[in-house]
Amino acid sequence: MDMTSNENTNRWLALYVLCAGVLMIVLDATIVNVALPTIKEDLNFSQSELAWVVNAYLIAFGGLLLLSGRIGDLIGHRKIFLIGLGVFTVASLACGLAQSQGMLIAARFVQGAGGALASAVVLGMIVTMFPEPREQAKAIGVYGFVASAGGSIGLLAGGVLTDLINWHWIFFVNLPIGLATAVLALRLVEGRPGIGVGGSADVPGAALVTGGLMLAVYTILGVEESGWGSTQTLGLGAVSIALVAAFVVRQARIENPLMPLRLFRSRNVSGANIVMSLLVVGMFGLFFLGALYLQLILGYDALQVGLAFLPATLVMGSLSLGFTDKLNMRFGPRNVLITGLFFLLAAMLLFARTPVDGSYWIDLFPTMLVFGVGAGVSFPALMMLAMSGATPSDAGLASGLVNTTAQVGGAIGLAVLATLSAERTQSLLADGEGALEALNGGFHLAYLIGAALAVVAILAAFTVLRDERPALAHGEAHAPEPVYEAA
Repeated sequence: MDMTSNENTNRWLALYVLCAGVLMIVLDATIVNVALPTIKEDLNFSQSELAWVVNAYLIAFGGLLLLSGRIGDLIGHRKIFLIGLGVFTVASLACGLAQSQGMLIAARFVQGAGGALASAVVLGMIVTMFPEPREQAKAIGVYGFVASAGGSIGLLAGGVLTDLINWHWIFFVNLPIGLATAVLALRLVEGRPGIGVGGSADVPGAALVTGGLMLAVYTILGVEESGWGSTQTLGLGAVSIALVAAFVVRQARIENPLMPLRLFRSRNVSGANIVMSLLVVGMFGLFFLGALYLQLILGYDALQVGLAFLPATLVMGSLSLGFTDKLNMRFGPRNVLITGLFFLLAAMLLFARTPVDGSYWIDLFPTMLVFGVGAGVSFPALMMLAMSGATPSDAGLASGLVNTTAQVGGAIGLAVLATLSAERTQSLLADGEGALEALNGGFHLAYLIGAALAVVAILAAFTVLRDERPALAHGEAHAPEPVYEAA
């Protein structure tokens, strides 16, 4: 009994170690945003050049997630996690030491690659470590909190570090966390072997999918400057779609594919990724445009923006860590997800009525609580559904896939919302509206589009996803019959 108890304790400690690594990586996506004005001044960036401090990271991160997840299946999840963690930590040191624009941008690209390697396999490791449905639901709740709340924690941490010390420390802070996580992962996380590469490594497939996804992210990030109808956007977009399409065709034809298409036969895997792609558009829009509303219209500084989102983070944490696993087991992840989606829809509609002279406690605080409830129950349920069709040999791929859907879907969505929001603002200015009213009108349009996509996500959840409550109740979450039922 003692040995079993120790093994169980070690599994939970291993989960917390993995989530610490993910939190460090998730934080880095937003912690930099707060420090951008200071970085611009220190290293003499122009406004357009400054965007590459963020874009270099996102291109590598979004482009390599899917491939990283599959490599983890082939050569071992822990091995890829540790390699990614090492690359990320060393690149963080280089970012902190950077004294030139080129060095910082190059280090950010390498940091994004390390982040993709480490984070792509974590969800796959969790479902393998916790095969029993009740424990798995609780473990995914912890992961869901880190994945959904990390961004708002990053805003707060970035504000504190930049204000109290300087921008270099938003990168240096990763060094002790990365080293400690690596040491603890070696001690606590079991190093299971992968399924093996053998002589069947699909190098052309890897090149096609990585090139296609990186080019897609690059194209999306360039939309704000070049426009949707420009030759650059249309040309590069067509090439990226062609590369990904060629990858899919290749996977269907070769004997040992990099991404076995059987994974998509599961209604819940396909449905969860559809819902994720729709949901993250509104989520990214609410998160980033909401932060701009606080800064540009209400005049909040970076630290105040982080504190404004804190209630949502606390609600997400209390639900993800304390209640969502019980809700998923009792009502089934599909029903919990649909309930959470309604809360997120309500939050987007509430944001769409924020006035120019808004009061935090009247106009924003209640909305932050509703947003926190929606995200706190939606994301763990969505992660459970996205992983429900994955066998142990495909767990890394399924994990990388849902992360890719979130990152690329969010990037596309934010580019669309930012463009439409700016166009609406220009239209209102032309009609004689004041500057703040026009800016706020643009934000409101973006929130309403996000709300409309949340409605589509709810419809997709109702029609595509299956209620797995009976299977979960009997401990058959991975029974082969429902896993590969055709969508």
